Amino acid sequence: MSPAPSSALSHLRVLDLTRVRAGPTCCRVLADFGADVIKIEAPDGVDPNEGMSGARDGYDMQNLHRNKRSMTLNLKTPQGLAVFLRMVESADIVVENYRPDVKDRLGIAYDDLREVNPRIILASISGFGQDGPYRDRAGFDQIAQGMGGLMWITGQPGQGPLRTGAAVADSTAGLYAATGILVALAERERSGEGQWVHTSLLEAQIALCDFQAARFLVDGVNPGQAGNDHPYSTPMGVLATSDGYINIGVGGQGQWQSLCAAIGRAELAGHPDYATPEQRLRNRPALMGLLNQIFASATSAEWLATLEAARVPAGPIYRMNEVFADPQVRHLRIAQEVEHRRRGPLALIGQPVTLSRTPAALAAAQPDKGEHSEEILRDIGYSDADIARLRAQAAI
Repeated sequence: MSPAPSSALSHLRVLDLTRVRAGPTCCRVLADFGADVIKIEAPDGVDPNEGMSGARDGYDMQNLHRNKRSMTLNLKTPQGLAVFLRMVESADIVVENYRPDVKDRLGIAYDDLREVNPRIILASISGFGQDGPYRDRAGFDQIAQGMGGLMWITGQPGQGPLRTGAAVADSTAGLYAATGILVALAERERSGEGQWVHTSLLEAQIALCDFQAARFLVDGVNPGQAGNDHPYSTPMGVLATSDGYINIGVGGQGQWQSLCAAIGRAELAGHPDYATPEQRLRNRPALMGLLNQIFASATSAEWLATLEAARVPAGPIYRMNEVFADPQVRHLRIAQEVEHRRRGPLALIGQPVTLSRTPAALAAAQPDKGEHSEEILRDIGYSDADIARLRAQAAI
């Protein structure tokens, strides 16, 4: 049985116009904390990019769109637009990730919404920003990874740029948008007015590069690829064992000395090539080569136990099945179950933040397309005759 919805944001209504990943990630945060998120989808045959997010009952859609209600609405018809603006009257937040010009053409830009409801918060997520020379370009995660600098600091030196194995620009943009929404809500408590919150995949990706971007801005250093090694701290990276690989993280002199003692090579702590952080970085290839020879003598489990006893930071490198079998991961309950009408019980990824009184909850699986259309229309005052007329007009 699914848990009760969170009460944290249950006083809020969100109109979700988003697709693919960045926007749905933003709305998922709000939905998991109990907001009434209404996912507005075009009726079948209206959206030329319908299905771009994958199969509706597939893993990705289920993970992105749980805890929401669904209605169909054709914003390209006058009747559909009128319904949407009527919904805006009683909503708190609208989230969209169209190209910037689309909301202007549809008549749902911030000024349009503010005229209907001055308290409304519009959150817009785009590929490159709401203005500027790239305003109207379509943006995807991998394009942002390349333009935001991530791909040239990822991968092995000399082997060319490498994308990450997850959609980090998309997901980060969604999280920044959710943060902006929550800031705007807090400010609205004082001013009584909404505002326009916007971010982009490009901005989010640059921000995610964090200290690597700051190295360039502050010191003029153009970071390169370091493979599995930390950009400037050594030994911090991947070591091969007799049966696999582990990560180690030696961040200071005390940890370096503890590592040397743990591996039975205490003399390395004062070796003239490795005694200081600067020397270890300068001689990293030789040091990592030596450590790989040493660590090849025992299994990953044996080395992890040894390093834990010595309080040297280290950890396994898991495949995904191993991630969810780990006892700490099980304890954290990041995988949570929800019941789906066709697929049965599904384990999905929960929110990675815990609130002591009003935690997030996975209360409902993704709804069927348009499952709540009539319920929502009745909520805002439409009669059965009105609903029938909207269907006849192809507005819903």
